[in-house]
Amino acid sequence: MQTKNTRRDFIKLSSLGGLGLVLGINVAGHAEPVKKIAAKVLELEINPFIIIATDGTITLVNSRPDMGQGSTQAVPSILAEELEVDLKSVQLVQSDGKEKYGAQQSGGSSTVRGLWDNLRRTGAAAKQMLIETAAKRWRVSIDQCYAENARVYLKNSDKSFGYGELAEEASNLEIPQNPVLKDPKNYRYLGKYHKRLDVPSRVTGTAVFGIDVEVPGMLYAATVHPPSVQGKIKTIDDSEAIKIRGVRRVVKTTAYYPGGNTEAVAVVADNYWSALKASRLLKIIWDNGDLAENLNSEKYTKDMYLAAEKEGVRYEEDGDFNAFYNASENKLEAIYETPFLSHAAIEPVNATAHVKSDGTVDVWAPIQGPDGALSETAQLLGVAPDKIKIHAMLLGGSFGRKAFMNFMKEAIDLSKQMDAPVKLIWSREEDMSQGPYRPAMLSKMQGVIGRGNSLAALSHQAIGESIQGQHWGALMPYQADNWLGGELSKENHKYNFPVHKVTYSRVKTPIPILWWRSVYASNFGWGQECFIDEMAHKAGKDPIEVRRELLKGNNRDLKVLETLELALQRAPKMAEGNARGIAMFRSFETMSAAAVEVANTEDGIKIVKVTSVIDCGQYVNPDHVKAQTEGNIVMGISAAVKGGITFSNGKCDQSNFHDYQFMRMAEMPKVEVHIIDNLEKPGGVGEPGLPPIAPALGNAIFNLTGQRHRKLPLDLSVV
Repeated sequence: MQTKNTRRDFIKLSSLGGLGLVLGINVAGHAEPVKKIAAKVLELEINPFIIIATDGTITLVNSRPDMGQGSTQAVPSILAEELEVDLKSVQLVQSDGKEKYGAQQSGGSSTVRGLWDNLRRTGAAAKQMLIETAAKRWRVSIDQCYAENARVYLKNSDKSFGYGELAEEASNLEIPQNPVLKDPKNYRYLGKYHKRLDVPSRVTGTAVFGIDVEVPGMLYAATVHPPSVQGKIKTIDDSEAIKIRGVRRVVKTTAYYPGGNTEAVAVVADNYWSALKASRLLKIIWDNGDLAENLNSEKYTKDMYLAAEKEGVRYEEDGDFNAFYNASENKLEAIYETPFLSHAAIEPVNATAHVKSDGTVDVWAPIQGPDGALSETAQLLGVAPDKIKIHAMLLGGSFGRKAFMNFMKEAIDLSKQMDAPVKLIWSREEDMSQGPYRPAMLSKMQGVIGRGNSLAALSHQAIGESIQGQHWGALMPYQADNWLGGELSKENHKYNFPVHKVTYSRVKTPIPILWWRSVYASNFGWGQECFIDEMAHKAGKDPIEVRRELLKGNNRDLKVLETLELALQRAPKMAEGNARGIAMFRSFETMSAAAVEVANTEDGIKIVKVTSVIDCGQYVNPDHVKAQTEGNIVMGISAAVKGGITFSNGKCDQSNFHDYQFMRMAEMPKVEVHIIDNLEKPGGVGEPGLPPIAPALGNAIFNLTGQRHRKLPLDLSVV
């Protein structure tokens, strides 16, 4: 592959100056490292692993693709901390999907929390073995030696060995089962600010993303999908398209959507501009069947409101909510609505594939999971996994979209048809109008105000399509979606309502859906947290005080709430007439709270400031946490006020950033992020900052105007 910079492929690791100590993590997730000597490197069943070569080179296989969340810095930082090496000295190569690397999915805010313990133990074990080797050479006790900057030193002397000098001999030692981990107070990297080493290459354009890949002899393809997503081809007139200079062929390919597949048309050419131009000259007549009627967001919304009139399938219940609610006088009910949303990553989906005549396959793509890419490629072509090489490239954003790899399968099919490497790029219009999308959902909320104006009971009925049900048909009519239920369970949000119920009503739709940043939490935080404020208002209580009562005994989440309250108290006094709303929500083992300040202006409501507090346990770099939280604030506000995805007459109504907008720089409020420091187990960071944003804004607007809005998106010019 020819790229803008030289990238070290895993298969070339044997060219290092001799392989000494190789350590890794058992695929099953056990804490003990596994070692093999150089000759066995390629058969080593570990995930991920480190190699310390005899020339001192330290290589780490990163099992989590980087889509902007910073895994290319976070993962080696965890290792460098315990191994006592300079972060700049760690060479990183991306895993290629092989089973020996275990789970390789970037998603669910899982990179740091999934690798934290095992990577630290692996680094600590390697360091301990290297120290033991040096001690034997010097004929001293281990406690007379220490490691620093990839060297082992003898105390009170000028003697030292580089790790490369010790690696081969160290590989013969028994691996420590319980290596001593560093005391957090001695951390050099973890929990500390360090510049991201990948920023210069991204700023200068030398970093290679999927869309940048170039392969000798490569052709380019642009695909045209049915406007109705699931429509079929009736006729194709390509007479004008094939006149475009550079066009090689117009071919059919398979288009995949959640739960099924249909047909698409691709133009293959010598360059992308020719392919794209020709694709717009194709005259295709589509057979849409009854999709014009059913692929309709307004119909789907009506169906959800009809479902809200009936009882949902129970997921969780404490006490008999219905009996308590029906017998109570001081109660309230409301329905909150969220729209479909596009992922709209800056880099549209793309892939480059080469199905070769010798039976081997190479795929270069910005994908969230190389392991899934490998298995899907093998299944698609009917070839053995060891014939396939997955090159997981940097992703220019994803937010869940690039875990559904229909674009990659299209590129593979086109390469097979053309007997050549093919780079496929979806246009922005194809990317946005095809989905899959975050599902539109309803939250039917019911609550009871009890004695002493306490919040005595809460019911949350989640209503809408199921990702599990649509993608895999994995949901029976009598089942509640456990992904969705888990977001709303008392175990997750920790609110101690004496009587509590969570139910789910599935409403099917052919509009394709997928996980979107923070998945269901982005839908249901809106309903839950606005309704908590509604209950507080009805009870005549302060929203912060109400949450303090509900979280009584939960000191960790109370600290998040109190930190937010203290930050607001210390902030400059709000301008006269301004108002503020708060919300908090737990997702991916992290609690996040937010306060949004708003003001009335001649142009409508202006978002003045967002204050965010996040408790993600131990973390790698506070700058990563801050950056991810800021990104969540941008997406959270955009999702709340910028409009959603709608379908009418079987087609998506939006096509590009002119009619599906995000926050612009000039619109951004002031942002303040507070990170809770503790020694708790790491939680997620990439998504938890988003769910509280919309409800905090909704609560702020109520406090400003006295009007309660329950449907997103909000039009700030008129609310």
